[in-house]
Formats: sequence, C-alpha cells, structure tokens
Amino acid sequence: MDGLQFEIQTIDMDPTVILISELNDFVFCPKSVYLHHIYARFDQSLYHETFQTEGKIAHETIDRWTYSTKKRWIKGLSVYCRKYGLMGKIDLYDQERKILVERKNLIRKLYDGQYLQVYAQYFALREMGYEVGAIKIHSLKDNKNYDIPLPLGMEKIRFESRIERIRAFRFGDFFTQNPKKCARCIYSELCDTAISQSK
Repeated sequence: MDGLQFEIQTIDMDPTVILISELNDFVFCPKSVYLHHIYARFDQSLYHETFQTEGKIAHETIDRWTYSTKKRWIKGLSVYCRKYGLMGKIDLYDQERKILVERKNLIRKLYDGQYLQVYAQYFALREMGYEVGAIKIHSLKDNKNYDIPLPLGMEKIRFESRIERIRAFRFGDFFTQNPKKCARCIYSELCDTAISQSK
C-alpha cells in the first residue's frame, strides 16, 4: 500500500497534489496523514482531543468570514501552487501590509511542520500574484505573534527538500517513531507502531 499517494486518492483528487493542511501532520508523523483519512468518515467528536476541538473553534471566525469587516483582509482564500503541487487555504492575508498570517490556538513552541505549512502558503500566494513581504504565526490564546523568516536561500532549499521527501514517502517505509508523539497522537488506537511502543 503506497503512503501519500493512497491518502490523496481517497479524497478523489489529483494524486500529485499535496494538501497544505497535511504538511504539519506529516512532519508530526507520516502515518497520521493516512490514518486521518480513515477517521475522516466519522464524526470528529469521536476522535478529536480537546486541543484539536479548541483549534477548530478558533478557526471558525475565519471559516465564517467574521474575523474583520476591513477590506484589507483576505480571509480563507483557496490557494494553489503549481510549482510544488500544493493546494489549500490561507487564514489571513493583509493586502495593505503584504503580510500572511497563520492562526493557531496556542503556540508554545514553533515546529518544523508549522514553518512548512506557512511556506507552502507563501509560495502559493506568490505564484497567484500576491506580494508577501512578511509571514506571521499568531497564537490566539495568548495573543502573541511570531515572525517567520521568508523562505529564501537555505530556507527555500530546506522547504523543497522536505516536499521531495514527502512525495517519495510510502506507507511501508521505515521511519523513526517518537514515543512522545505517539502518546499525544489521536490516531494511536489504530496505529500498530504506537501500540507496540506502549507495551
């Protein structure tokens, strides 16, 4: 069973396209992307933990277009990047200040997957003709902003390398599992790796 190719085909779309929303998940654990699509047919209340439910609620103002009535904000824009084969949505784009903003419920530490996600949004926006002069990740609960460097030079090379690794991954491929991540994973009940580490 092929990994990423299988997951994408289950949602009836071009198998070469990677969903931006799944980049952070993939970095957390490659198996979580596959397992997410198994769970997707069920009500989220059956498997979402508190922090995920809170995160979803935090995004509702974006999804319902109630964040702000100011015309400078573009909210929930669908984006596509042909160069890297990426598709998804952005949270916010400030047209006046040329700032891309990704909102998270609470940021305690920035992780590689979060950088990967906003960089994918950045490249998609740029390809679609939007100028992006800055990237921020906003932590809603404590109202903190984190400035993210633009993906230039080595950051761009690292981004491209990670996208290539994601494309090449297959479900049966070996990868080093992190027991701490397994303990926090909502899909651990279905994951043979997580179960074997808990014994």
